[in-house]
Amino acid sequence: MPSVQLNRKVFEKYVGKKLPDDNLKERISYLGTDLESLDNDTINVEIFPNRPDMLSEQGFARAFSSFIGMKTGLRNHEIKKSSHKVIVEESVKKVRPYTACAIVKGLKFDDEKIKETIQIQEKLHITYGRNRKKVAIGIYPFEKIKTPIRFVALKPAEIKFRPLEFLREINGLQILSQHPAGREYGHLLEGMDMFPIFIDANDKILSMPPIINSHDVGKITEETRDVFIECSGFDYGVLAKCLNMIVTALADMGGEIHSMEIDFYGKKVISPNLKPTEMKIDIIYINKRLGLELKEKDVKELLERMGYGYSKGKALIPAYRSDILHHIDLVEDIAIAYGYENIPEEIPEVATVGEESKFSVFKRKVSEILVGLGLIECKTYHITNKAFQNTMMNCNIDVIELANALNLEYSVLNAWLVPLLFEILRGNKHHEYPQNIFAIGSVFKKNEKEETGIQEQERLACLLCSDQVDYTRMRQVIDYLLRMLDVEYKIDAVDHSSFIDGRVGRVIVKGKKVAYIGEISPKVLENWELDMPVAAFELNLSELFSVMD
Repeated sequence: MPSVQLNRKVFEKYVGKKLPDDNLKERISYLGTDLESLDNDTINVEIFPNRPDMLSEQGFARAFSSFIGMKTGLRNHEIKKSSHKVIVEESVKKVRPYTACAIVKGLKFDDEKIKETIQIQEKLHITYGRNRKKVAIGIYPFEKIKTPIRFVALKPAEIKFRPLEFLREINGLQILSQHPAGREYGHLLEGMDMFPIFIDANDKILSMPPIINSHDVGKITEETRDVFIECSGFDYGVLAKCLNMIVTALADMGGEIHSMEIDFYGKKVISPNLKPTEMKIDIIYINKRLGLELKEKDVKELLERMGYGYSKGKALIPAYRSDILHHIDLVEDIAIAYGYENIPEEIPEVATVGEESKFSVFKRKVSEILVGLGLIECKTYHITNKAFQNTMMNCNIDVIELANALNLEYSVLNAWLVPLLFEILRGNKHHEYPQNIFAIGSVFKKNEKEETGIQEQERLACLLCSDQVDYTRMRQVIDYLLRMLDVEYKIDAVDHSSFIDGRVGRVIVKGKKVAYIGEISPKVLENWELDMPVAAFELNLSELFSVMD
């Protein structure tokens, strides 16, 4: 979990109340965060990954102030309309296609406020932005910028500016090799013919996201009063939410939020949008989950203590909250506001003897065998996107789409696991080879015989990636695994568009087809921007376990 160091005096100023150490320690812990240390000057806390809006003095104090009853309910952050524009040009469409932008005016920066702003930016980069892969954030002195601002892509040799805290002007490729930020994050632009840049109406380059700002027009100082903020990436919804976290923190710092018009390839969007989203409240569901007997007025009061609004049976969710995806998320916040310590303890009316399921023992054994071969185990999500499952893998598998997906990046359930491991390989191209990895996880397919119409199974995916990899090496891995499990098998030649013709097979155990194994086709490697050969297998552990003696 990310840790943040909060200035205690600043924190208490925003909360509006000073609490004794013991009371502060208790309340911080009950809010759902881990207190690491506390003294007269600083508060060090661990923030759960689902609450990136709390990664600043302003955001944490806002949540804490509501929780202790000082300033409850939905906060109103006014946005003033401006005539300033950002134009997103077609050239960035395949590089880094989206941005969310805003202006915040009237800030009075000092050394402390600059540190707070840098902390907001860096903590969001690391967590919500996935080390700048998902979101890259730029904050600039607006006084030095002339609008309209353009978001464009140019050839690296054509990009020339002095990067932040660097001695001289260099070009885009030199930034990747010579600047510390370029060396750290250069892999995010690896293999691209064009690099994205923000450039103002005076043709001054503001930054080259996701790497570095310009030293001339991208550095905040104590003289700065107005700032331009941009978040760039691949999903506008994600960027807009990140921008909301930043502008509300700066507004709490004393700034005045101003909107901008963004021209996305001819479509105009006003940014930021701080209008709360609505979610219908189901009091019966809440009481069933918590074992309580809350009334509507109780739910309203508890929601307001967690910073929500309430209107006509609906929760009004703050625009900076990224973690509220389902009604159960509201239930969790209601439980926090009610106080887990206030929920009565009950002894269950059933008596059972717990033991680990045989299938869990089986999965652990499989994992230990592969770790013993030197493979690294990875953990993946249950949800992904259709492009990863099909387009990138050069195949056409029937996937189950989410009914209310919040973004395109996570919009379908896993139909198979191999694409998720390819995403890991693509993100680690800058590390040394070989990269031999595996994952055990759930996949989903339609099955009308199931109560939900969806069948869930556990599978094992394994990838070998190096210049020495071929079908034989992967065959040795699966052969060793199945021998250690005392399973006899055979492999029949088959066709599969994700693999090389003639180098792919179907693993069969007692008449059941339980796995594909083979060398990945060059087309798939090209789609994932990988230069090394890859061999893979995906084994249905649920099917295998069912046929084992």
